[in-house]
Amino acid sequence: MRLVVDLNRCQGFAQCVYLAPDVFSLHGEEALMFSPRFDKAQRDRVEKAAAACPVQAILADYSDEPTKRVEPHVG
Repeated sequence: MRLVVDLNRCQGFAQCVYLAPDVFSLHGEEALMFSPRFDKAQRDRVEKAAAACPVQAILADYSDEPTKRVEPHVG
């Protein structure tokens, strides 16, 4: 299990920090820090945190497959 957070989209509302403080934290007033991998015991909290994000910047990925690099199409 891993998290993907679009930090360009994140606005620092910190709903995720309140719902899953073991995974998300704020550095300063707006900079989100997070653990990209989390264990099954935190799954419910992470799902609630992702759902609560007002700008939908959080994606929880439950696949253990490595991320594949996408090559741009030229032509």
